[in-house]
Amino acid sequence: MAVKILQKSCVSFPILFFIVQIASVFDHNFKMSSGVILAGLALAAIGYGGRALMRSSKIIGDTLSKSIPSSAFSNNKYYRGGFEPKMTRREAGLILGISPSANKNKVRESHKRIMLLNHPDRGGSPYIAAKINEAKDYLDKNSRSGQ
Repeated sequence: MAVKILQKSCVSFPILFFIVQIASVFDHNFKMSSGVILAGLALAAIGYGGRALMRSSKIIGDTLSKSIPSSAFSNNKYYRGGFEPKMTRREAGLILGISPSANKNKVRESHKRIMLLNHPDRGGSPYIAAKINEAKDYLDKNSRSGQ
């Protein structure tokens, strides 16, 4: 019907054919592009949601940092500081994680446990392993025997 109306209005055939082709392509693409449109809308929603999340996370982070003391995030369990130039009982106890006055069996157990975790053959530091061995030797030499 549209073809007859256009023919009556003196439109040439190639232009009419072009218009009909455009209309059919548009109709076909509209059906095919509904998924693409939905995907675009989903991406836009994700973008706006992410933007809102980023804005609120800054506010939440500021609130949490004011309400929680900084000491809660620090590792107070571990000794802060380097090794002393000469091994002492206190340092040997700290290295092995035992009391400086512990008996030889406790020293051996602690040494074995720590060396399994820090052995150079298993990726540990040779320097740390040497300090662990030095601490064991120092406490073995200066500790009481027995259980």
